[in-house]
Amino acid sequence: MMRIGIVGLGMAVQPHMLAIRDLEEAGRARLAGGYAPSVARREAFAAKWDAPVFGTLDALIAESDLLLVLTPPGAHLPVVETVAAAGKHLIVEKPLEITAARAKALVEVAARAGVTLGVVFQHRFRPGALRLKQAVAAGELGTLLSCSASIRWWRDAAYFAQPGRGMKARDGGGVLLTQAIHTLDLLLHLAGPVAQLAGFARTSPLRAIDTEDIVGAALRFANGAIGVLDATTVAEPGFPERIEIAGTGGSAALVAERLELHVKGTPVEVLDRGLAGGGGADPMAFDHGPHRAMIAEVLDAIEQGRAPSNAGTTGLAVQEVIEAVLESARAGGFVTLR
Repeated sequence: MMRIGIVGLGMAVQPHMLAIRDLEEAGRARLAGGYAPSVARREAFAAKWDAPVFGTLDALIAESDLLLVLTPPGAHLPVVETVAAAGKHLIVEKPLEITAARAKALVEVAARAGVTLGVVFQHRFRPGALRLKQAVAAGELGTLLSCSASIRWWRDAAYFAQPGRGMKARDGGGVLLTQAIHTLDLLLHLAGPVAQLAGFARTSPLRAIDTEDIVGAALRFANGAIGVLDATTVAEPGFPERIEIAGTGGSAALVAERLELHVKGTPVEVLDRGLAGGGGADPMAFDHGPHRAMIAEVLDAIEQGRAPSNAGTTGLAVQEVIEAVLESARAGGFVTLR
C-alpha cells in the first residue's frame, strides 16, 4: 500500500486529505503524515486530522513512497529536488513553479531521477470535463472553431490578508497563475495548444498587490480555432467559471461542473454535478472527488509503470501561455508560441 506524505499544510490540504481518507478506506493508500516548517501548522494539522507530523522534510520522506507538494509555488523546485534525490514519487500542486523555466527544470529533475511526477490539475477529472474531453477526442463536435474560457471570480480582503498573497515574491503571479490556471489548463487540455495570442492585463485599485487581477486575451489555437480568455478576481460576488467550445458538429458549455453538450442530430446531453457555484467566491467551494480521482490516477500509473494522464510535463503548456499573455500585455502586439 502506497504511503503518502504531505509537504505544506496550508489551505490546499483539505481536499487532498479528504481524498486520501477515501483512498485509505478503499485500501489504495495510507497517510504517512505531514510536514511544514511552521510548528503551529504542524500542530493544527495533527489536531484536525488526527495524523502524524514530522519535524523535518527528510523524516517525512523516509516514511513515504509518494509526496504531495502543497507549499507556495516558489518552494516547489527545491522540495522536488530533495524528494526526487531520495527516489520518491511526487504530485505537485499547481502551478508547478513560479516561472515556466523553473517548472521545466522541476520536470527535468523528476525525469533524471526516474520518479513519477504528477501535477494537481484536478479539474481534468471532473465528470463533465471527462465527458467533454471524450466528445472532443471522438470528433463528436467536429472540427473545433471557437474555444473560450471565462473566469469571473471574487476574492475578498480576508483572502489577500495572508502575508504575501497576490505578490510576485510569494505566488509568482496573480489571477492567471494562481486562480484561473485550472480553467485555462482545462481549456488547453480540451482544445489543444495555443499558437498565437494577444493580451491585456492590469492590477485593480481594490487590493495592494503587485500582480495582475484583470486579464483579457485573444487566442488562436494550433488547430485553427479562435477564442478568448477572460479572467479576473474583481467580479463580486463571484460567478462560476465557464468553458465554451463550438465546432462544425456541435457545441458545449461547461459551467463549473455542469456540462451541456449539443451534438447535431442528437438530444441535448446534460451532466450536472450540482456545484454550479464553482470557485467564484470561495476558493475551497468544490467536491474532493476529482482530487481523489487525480491521486488514484497517479497511484495507478506508478503500479503500471506508465506516465499518468496528469504527468508533470502536461503542466508546462499552461504556464507558457500565461507568460505569453503577460508578455503581450507588457510589450503590446501578438506573441507566437512554440
